[in-house]
Amino acid sequence: MTEFLKSRWVEYSVLGLSVFLIFCLVFDSNIVLPNLVAGLGRWHPLVLHFPIVLLLIAVFLGLTGKKVPHELLVIAVLSALATAILGFFLGKETPVKGDLLFWHQWMGGAVALLAAIWYFLDNKGLGSKIYVKGLQVVMVVLVGLTGHYGGMVTHGEEFLALPTSKKQKELPENPMVYADVVAVILDDKCVSCHNPNKKKGELLMTNFSELLKGGESGQTLVPGDPLKSELISRLHLPLENEEHMPPEGKTPLTQSEIEILERWVALGASDTLRFDQLSKSEPLVALLKGLMEPDPMSKWAELPFVADSTLQNLASDYLTIERVASNSNALSIDMYLPPEYDVKPILALERIANNIVELDLSGLPLGAKEMDVIAKCQNLEWLEVDKTPVSDTEIEKLSNLKKLKLLKVYETAITDKSLAVFKNLTDLKNLYIYKTGITKNALQDLQSSNKGLMINYGIAPEIEAFFVATDSVAVTK
Repeated sequence: MTEFLKSRWVEYSVLGLSVFLIFCLVFDSNIVLPNLVAGLGRWHPLVLHFPIVLLLIAVFLGLTGKKVPHELLVIAVLSALATAILGFFLGKETPVKGDLLFWHQWMGGAVALLAAIWYFLDNKGLGSKIYVKGLQVVMVVLVGLTGHYGGMVTHGEEFLALPTSKKQKELPENPMVYADVVAVILDDKCVSCHNPNKKKGELLMTNFSELLKGGESGQTLVPGDPLKSELISRLHLPLENEEHMPPEGKTPLTQSEIEILERWVALGASDTLRFDQLSKSEPLVALLKGLMEPDPMSKWAELPFVADSTLQNLASDYLTIERVASNSNALSIDMYLPPEYDVKPILALERIANNIVELDLSGLPLGAKEMDVIAKCQNLEWLEVDKTPVSDTEIEKLSNLKKLKLLKVYETAITDKSLAVFKNLTDLKNLYIYKTGITKNALQDLQSSNKGLMINYGIAPEIEAFFVATDSVAVTK
């Protein structure tokens, strides 16, 4: 065996395979392979690790000054050339090669050809020269890059990227159903196998026109008929079925995502359909609204850490502090009127002001100091200061609470002057404002400036009078 590996036939084999590999790479676009030859390419994923290991061992020995066994180098070079050629055969199954596959093939070919050059130099007794060591370093770099591109071809462009926290893309107020929702689902769950670099089943899912064109299995979409659409039918196959999509090992679509695709296809699979064009009774409306409403936990993920011991020190019999969810740093605080009111517990909340998202101080004798603390709660979404002595002056301090969604200020002394503050609170959705000094005209002006604001005017006087008159419990005034 050793004598054979040192024979002239080995040199002829290395030279022949090298020339054939160069020919394949250069004349790629003009080569059409017979089915039997093309089928050999399927062996590429099975054998590619063998030459990589052998080459890296040989390079390690060479760079550390040790003698590289001739037999090791011969087997490594021959297997590298054969693997590169098999990879070329496999690549011919893809009609249009993307950039990833193109560079993967060329860099893989370069590794094999550099190994062949090393073999010939070693045969000439030049294996220990400095330029050969340089060649070995280049080979190591190319092996890494080739593997990187191969991983991206197989598993998607972000497979070997550094891990990042993926943030869900926020939908616009009136999203395009295809571009903003359907395409995002397909890109996340399907495109890794159906892109120009890996056109599985001859199907591209990177744009709308290719999606309608379909693949080798027929029509991917039949607009208006989900049952006849290959895309939908494969999503519903049992997981153990080989035709199920995505295949085993890939992240499956959620039930909500499948229902969105089904309803989109049922409505005609249009790329121009918008959210506001859907009837309120259409099931797709509820599904899209579920995507448009962000997870409350995610918006509080960046809040500063607050220890349980801190909350215990700040709480009392009349002041309760609770986390809005387990392990969340978002806090909900209620304070009740004690027999002897003291401002200090509220002032002490300043140290956790950025964590407070809900605050109920209704019925307390609030003053300027307490309102200064509230003004520092920049993440506050729910505030109750009803039945307190606050006036327009104190309300003005709330103008920077841009995340405020609900505000209760009923039964207070505020007037029309506070409307400028309410108009400035662009996220405000609910306002309880009855039994105040605000006029009806001012409220109408506020409502017209913020169509999404729900203003609670309280119970109409005649209805309240009816309930008081018919109540079996005497009311003391």
